[in-house]
Amino acid sequence: WPFWLKCSGQSAGVLVSPSLSTGRGSPRRGPPPRRRAMGTCESVHTTPDVVVSEPQLPNQAPCSATAPALVYHAMPVPGKFAIAPTKAMATQKDLALAYSPGVAEPCLAIRDAPDTAYTYTNKGNMVACVSNGTAVLGLGNIGALASKPVMEGKSVLFKKFAGVNCIDLCVDCPDKDEFIEVVRHLAPSFGGINLEDIKGPDCFYIEDRLKELMPIPVFHDDQHGTAIVCLAGLINALKISNKDISNIKIVCNGAGAAGIACMKLIQVYGAKKENCYICDTHGVIYPGRPTGMNDFKASLANETVTKDMTLEEVCAGADVLIGVSAAGAFTEACLTALAPDPVIFAMANPEPEVRPDAAKAIRPDCIIATGRSDFPNQINNVMCFPFLFRATLDCRATQINEDMKMAAAMALAGLAEKPVPDEVKRAF
Repeated sequence: WPFWLKCSGQSAGVLVSPSLSTGRGSPRRGPPPRRRAMGTCESVHTTPDVVVSEPQLPNQAPCSATAPALVYHAMPVPGKFAIAPTKAMATQKDLALAYSPGVAEPCLAIRDAPDTAYTYTNKGNMVACVSNGTAVLGLGNIGALASKPVMEGKSVLFKKFAGVNCIDLCVDCPDKDEFIEVVRHLAPSFGGINLEDIKGPDCFYIEDRLKELMPIPVFHDDQHGTAIVCLAGLINALKISNKDISNIKIVCNGAGAAGIACMKLIQVYGAKKENCYICDTHGVIYPGRPTGMNDFKASLANETVTKDMTLEEVCAGADVLIGVSAAGAFTEACLTALAPDPVIFAMANPEPEVRPDAAKAIRPDCIIATGRSDFPNQINNVMCFPFLFRATLDCRATQINEDMKMAAAMALAGLAEKPVPDEVKRAF
């Protein structure tokens, strides 16, 4: 649990593991307990008698709500994961096999038969989480360096939930073509590329171009991961509210990577295009709108709209309101205008378009979900991307196609109806 969770038979090579910790804020002294590693590995070895010193945090007000998050990221060692060997490296023989002269044998084998890289290296279980930091969460264009905590977080989620090794690559290339030139040459080291937090419309161009250029799967999680979990949640919400996807009105606020992908997948599932409305900062998107348009927005323009219309206006009678936009975007007027028993997905992070308590106060009949793990009904990509990549790597797929995305959404929706395991109950 969840679906596609299969951590057996990992590739040889380097294991990416969460940073070692003994508890809340205390540094580990000495080596960690000896552990069995997965697949062909015998054990994990670390340098003994290491004393980790506590880093000094910047001045932080004791009452600040952000202080615990800063301490978590800084203690007991900076960052969220470390690299550990998966092979014994205790003797001269071990070292001679790990490096020169023994390492020449797999090099020659891979030269003669490139597919053996999946046998002799960690390529088959290694993903790169790549970003240029131009659209990080709801924080905007904060740059590649400032995006690193998010990319480290994605990396450990890959490992924790699906046994997929992942490292973060924060590339200081705001220019989309320069970014493509950097990433396209990474295929020898990785089994897949997870693109993250890249602004629209650059993200569409970058993903399409890299899929053409690279022989391994390229997946923009902000688009497709969001769309998959959104559809999965919508499938079940419509069951609860007894509504049919083919005759409901759906409004999505946010026409960036996530919003466009969500609406596309929802329409593939059965929503009618004429019943789907997508908004950006200029209002509802319609054919020929003179401001703020691009080809990707135009592909979802609602032909029943012929003049400018605001989010509040288009919410009238809507059965579903999806937000992938900004904090506070769903006003009281928006919520009041919705149809009876509305479905509201307020997925902006870290602060949703409307908080659940506020939504319930205005619309007690609503089903409300957010992207946050500290509120009920979470719609978050972590329910998708680790397991989708697990399956993709296991079957050595070269692309993640539309059928795979739909299968993931259907499987995730079905999973929500199954009994909750004890380990999940304990986590919450």
